[in-house]
Amino acid sequence: MNALNPQIDTLDGDVTILAGDCIERLKGVPSASVDLVFADPPYNMQLGGELLRPDQSKVAAVDDEWDQIGSFQDYDEFTRGWLTQIKRVLKPTGSIFVIGSYHNIFRVGYILQDLGFWVLNDVIWSKANPMPNFKGTRLTNAHETMIWASTGKNARFTFNYEHMKAGNDDTQLRSVWEFPICGGAERIKGEDGSKAHSTQKPEALLSRVLLTASKPGDLVLDPFLGSGTTGAVSKRLNRRFIGLERDPTYLRVARERIAAVQPLSKDVTKRPTPKREQKRVSFMQVIEAGLLVPGDILFDAKRKHKAIVRPDGTVELQGKCLSIHKAGAMALGAKSCNGWDFWHVGINQDLVNIDTLRDKVRAIMMPT
Repeated sequence: MNALNPQIDTLDGDVTILAGDCIERLKGVPSASVDLVFADPPYNMQLGGELLRPDQSKVAAVDDEWDQIGSFQDYDEFTRGWLTQIKRVLKPTGSIFVIGSYHNIFRVGYILQDLGFWVLNDVIWSKANPMPNFKGTRLTNAHETMIWASTGKNARFTFNYEHMKAGNDDTQLRSVWEFPICGGAERIKGEDGSKAHSTQKPEALLSRVLLTASKPGDLVLDPFLGSGTTGAVSKRLNRRFIGLERDPTYLRVARERIAAVQPLSKDVTKRPTPKREQKRVSFMQVIEAGLLVPGDILFDAKRKHKAIVRPDGTVELQGKCLSIHKAGAMALGAKSCNGWDFWHVGINQDLVNIDTLRDKVRAIMMPT
């Protein structure tokens, strides 16, 4: 990577860093080429005067020049400019996470909807160790908000639902994520020992974003690269990456940081195809493959109900010929049922979920 001249663009394998104004540089990114955007734009906090602790020591607040956009109208024009380009470069199947505070996130959300994005969730980053409100004039600001949005109401977007649920102890991942603010060894320092970037985000937060909404090999874009957190995490998780940054100091920090990252083994980060993306297999195909034969008995997990497999791909339950789904619903007295999950077959005295038979059919149809 080129750390000597921060104004020179950097190409390093699957990592591209573009120096300059984000709106202008985004214009050079091909349309419909990006799978996921993480954006941490200026919050336009408009702080007034110095912020002091009770002992009168100065708080290192976010008073950088890049965060001072101006009036609400100026901020809205800036936001509309970069989001318009983001909408263009995202694939129809792509999505965006944009993070902000109460200073700006409501204005960003309004403009997102104006531009045709479809809001999927607002995700709360709950800070385990927030900075106190030293003046004691309002509540401690203990969270930031991320808006997750797709390119449109009916867009198909990547959501690794099953994997995120499994990693969360088989519980659906919720929209409140608790992480400490960036500190310790992770916090990048300048030569004078101060923070290299005042709003550096924790890598754990970015890891969860990428694992939730992207796949290995996907192209991730961060229009406000800063200290390079998104790029570092993308490289580690085997995602391709484009980052944009205009500040020479941040460019140098980000380049050096990302260059030092070693990607994880592709075997470790590979993503098995979720059920919702797998090739459709019918119950009839399971019978045609010889994995079940007409006359076999299906049971529920507690052996309370049983159904007889028929040659036409239906099952007989209480004298009625039904699909595995309607038969399961009838057994449960419910309006609907996923028959693949409900029904089991006895193999070597064990009950085996019939969904495993569907996987065997897929292996026959699509051998590795």
